[in-house]
Formats: sequence, C-alpha cells, structure tokens
Amino acid sequence: MRLLLLSWAVALALVLVGTGPSAAAAYTKTDLSLTMSDGVELAATLYEPTGTAPSGGWPGIIMFHGLGGTRTQTNALAEASFANEGYVVLTFDARGHGQSGGVTSIDGPREIQDTSELFDWLAARPEVDSHHIGAFGISLGGGAVWRSLVEGVPFAAVETAETWTDLYQALAPQNLAKSGAVLQFLSDVPSSRFDPSVLAIKQDALASSDPGALHAFTDVRSSRPDLGRITTPALIFQGRRDFAFGLEQGIELYRGLAGPKRLYIGDFGHAPSTFPGPDIGVVIAEASDWFDRYLKGTKNGIDTRDPVELAPDPFREAQNVSYKTIPPTRNVVLRGKGRSSINGSGKAVRQLGKATARLETFGSAVVRVPVTVGSGWTHLDAVLTARTPGGSTVIVADGGVPTQPGKRTVSIRLLSDATLIPRGSRLALTLAGSSVAQDPANLLYIAGVPAAAHIAIGATTTSLPVLRRPISG
Repeated sequence: MRLLLLSWAVALALVLVGTGPSAAAAYTKTDLSLTMSDGVELAATLYEPTGTAPSGGWPGIIMFHGLGGTRTQTNALAEASFANEGYVVLTFDARGHGQSGGVTSIDGPREIQDTSELFDWLAARPEVDSHHIGAFGISLGGGAVWRSLVEGVPFAAVETAETWTDLYQALAPQNLAKSGAVLQFLSDVPSSRFDPSVLAIKQDALASSDPGALHAFTDVRSSRPDLGRITTPALIFQGRRDFAFGLEQGIELYRGLAGPKRLYIGDFGHAPSTFPGPDIGVVIAEASDWFDRYLKGTKNGIDTRDPVELAPDPFREAQNVSYKTIPPTRNVVLRGKGRSSINGSGKAVRQLGKATARLETFGSAVVRVPVTVGSGWTHLDAVLTARTPGGSTVIVADGGVPTQPGKRTVSIRLLSDATLIPRGSRLALTLAGSSVAQDPANLLYIAGVPAAAHIAIGATTTSLPVLRRPISG
C-alpha cells in the first residue's frame, strides 16, 4: 500500500507539471486544525479560489484519502484538478492518520460522524454554496463516502475510486478471508493508531475464525443494503484488476444506486495494479466533468454519454469502449483432468489447455471440483493462471472456500476482474491450502493448512466469463 502512495506523488507530479504557473495562482491554500465533537483535532487543508465568490457561494468538495495515507495524496489531486477549477476544496488527515489525533476504526461510526461535522463546517462558510458540496474518496475514503450517504450526509454529488460497497464480501468472499490482503491493510497503520474494535477482530479477520464477529464489524461499514435509497449523482471509478476490492464492488454500486450514475473501469487499483494508473488523465478529466455537471450545473454531456466505460489493458485512450449497461459476456468452460492426494504443503495442478483465441475475462470465474477432505484440512484455494506465448505467467484470478471433512463437490468463486489472456496462452489451475503454493510471491491467501492435513482432489470444471468482444491487446 505504501508503494501505491509513492506512485501517487510521482504520477500526480507529472500531471501538475502540465498545469503550469497559471494554475498555481488559481487558489489560496491554508493549513488548519479542526476540532471534532469528541475533542480530537483533525489536520486539514483548505483551498479557495482567488477572486470574488459568485452570488450563492463557490461549490465545494471534501476529499478523503486511503488507509495509511494522508492528505498529501489528496492535496496533489486537488492541485491537479478541482482547486484550479473554481471549487473550495477541503482535504484532511483522517483520525489516526498523518497529523491528526485519535485512532482509526476503519470507517466506523466515529469517522462517519467526522464526515458529517466536516460537511457542516464547510457548509457554514459564507463563501461556500452549502447546497452544492461534493465528496471524492479513495479506497478507505470511498467507503466513508458511501456510508456517510447512508447516514444522511447531504452531499450533492460524489465520486469514489477503488473502494467497496460490501466490506465483508470484499475481504472474506465465500467466508474465507483474503489473509494476505488483510494483513497488508493492517500493516499500513501502526497498531497504536488503531481503535480497539479493529484490534479485537484482527485474528478473526486473518484466520476466518469467527464470521459472525467479522460481519458485525464490516456490516456497519458497508452500504450495499441501502444503495437503493441513494439518489445522489455518483461517478464510480473501479479497477480492472484489483485483488482487494474487486470489480464486483463497483458493479454492485452501479446496479444498486437509484440516482444518476456512471461507472468507469480503468487500469488502476490495489495490487496487482497501482493508483494512479496510466489512465489518470482520463480519470481526472471525467472527475472534473462530473462535478461540473452536478455541482455547477454545466451541461457538458457527461450525463448523456453511455454510462459504463471500460479502458483496455495496456491502456490506449482511443480504445476506451462505452456501453449502455454492464458489458455483455459469454462463458468459456475449461476442464482439468486428474486426481491428486496432497498434504498441507502440497499442491494439485490441472492443465486446462491453450487459448485458441484472445480472451478477456470480465467477472468471477467459478471452479467446481470433487474433493475428499481429511482431518485438519480447513480450506481450499484455487489460482487460475495463464502462461503467455512470451513466457510470462499472469495470475488471472484467485479464490478460496472453507472446507469440511468428507466427500463433496465444492464451488470456488474466483476474484472478479478484467484480465487479458493472449491467444496461445496455456491455462492452468493450482489447488492448495494457500495461494503461495502457486507462487511464493502470490500473497493473497497466505493462511495455510497444517502440514499433516490431507485432501483428495478430482477433475475440475472452470466456468470463465469473458467479454463477447475483447477490447485489449
């Protein structure tokens, strides 16, 4: 995650170079400290346009950074865009982050109260149009934006990037925690800056040992059940390949929201992607257009275009494709022959054949496999890979399920993403007690099973959704 934050500074510095000296003079910048209702001080930065405010005030935007980040990242984005475009912009270090006090509970009720108080503080300023304040949130910040809408914070328009709507589904799909991803998130903030509620569920989150406790924690930080009540105009930026917050999180947001909405699926995200990605220029342009339309009333056409846009990988702006709805797919069925008996340190590999045409996945593949689970074997992980004609190995998707002793057929839903599989690639499926069995660098599901445990694994059937018309390559 910290490498992602470094990429922020590098990529956005390049954007800032293009804005020139005139953009630097378009705003004033003031660092300040805001006291929340519980006495905690939040460090913040206020950007205000130079010149006289229009009658009714300037529109405003509050920006929310990601876990382990600070307002340094959102400041860079503000200075590359909104602060130069006639908006009052408020950035801040979330509690438990940067120069702010307090501890973080990862978008718990206290952080949502902070959001409400920050909105009220900005809305009360005489130079701000209190009816036209928007929100922009990244990852953790995006989760706060959606939950604040559920709790009634009256943002006039919102934009979120690489975030969640259902935190449990994102972190523990099929009730098996993405232990490596969870560990990385928990390593992004010193333990001393976590609220006790986070530390209390840490082991359960890593070991998938108490789904009830994890649900209790994540449900109050999620928005999915309430999306139909949200009519706020929303622009959703979701990554093609994001192994933390998969493609399904953005798709569910888009499908569930009741108001004006747009979904941009781009070349960015948490690992294995980065944020910003190569399409940062398009992201910034569309972000500005969306706020201009709904906070300024500018009729720029962004609300009349086809509302779903997919960027290719590798990115070429001219090849972005727009759709009237979620892109149509077809299923490719891949079969892997064989039977294997392995212990906790072993793995079973099924060869699935060669891709005779270029394929571009879109959504969640499902693996079905008969197993006989022995004593001590607690979960099964599946990793779908493609060995390209050039000799590189692409992790197409990964997933896992808890197991129970006995003989049965299990279904493993893999991560939802959009991945190019070049023609001629050889596909394979690795089944084991952790993702590191496929490759030591694959740290998504790191929690293994005891070495003495054993499982018998049969032939596999994988249903792989792919775009009817690939756009990448």
